[in-house]
Amino acid sequence: MPAPESAAPDLAATPEGRVVLDARDISRALNRIAHEILERNKGAQDLVLLGIPSRGVPLAQRIAERISAVEGHAVPVGSLDITMYRDDLRLKPARPLLPTEIPSGGVDDKVVVLVDDVLFSGRTIRAALDALGDIGRPQAVRLAVLVDRGHRELPIRADFVGKNLPTSLVERVRVTLAGIDAEDAVTIEGTPGGGE
Repeated sequence: MPAPESAAPDLAATPEGRVVLDARDISRALNRIAHEILERNKGAQDLVLLGIPSRGVPLAQRIAERISAVEGHAVPVGSLDITMYRDDLRLKPARPLLPTEIPSGGVDDKVVVLVDDVLFSGRTIRAALDALGDIGRPQAVRLAVLVDRGHRELPIRADFVGKNLPTSLVERVRVTLAGIDAEDAVTIEGTPGGGE
């Protein structure tokens, strides 16, 4: 039986699902992630952010803007297409290739932060690690995600998380970002507590 709305005041119901993060929540989460990255890296030296298309790229850009505002200089940002590295490519071979744009300084001996919107099974990140290995040899690789919804199938965890969001397998976490979508929001769609 689903919990009553009064038990979860941070969830607002919409026709598309329950809003769990609104624009202000997302902004606060990205601010926190930016500061955690700086703290862990002891500044922005040798830092490169690579977003995983599609929504990981604007998230990486937003985090880089926040880091740059604190540090006073730009942080290199790029995108990393993982299409050809996916382990389900043979099952769904018709996929458009998305851009891979590596900053001019490359990734060798850099601290690379991979940025994605939702961490779920871990398979997307495994593919990103394979793709990154073909591009260069970073000093270290870290992972920042806006939402970690659990249900990992591989031993992968995020270093920086905007929100841990336990979900059932029948639910879908949907991230919308202004500039791509109508607004910034994270919603859960589907029936909570349904069968798996």
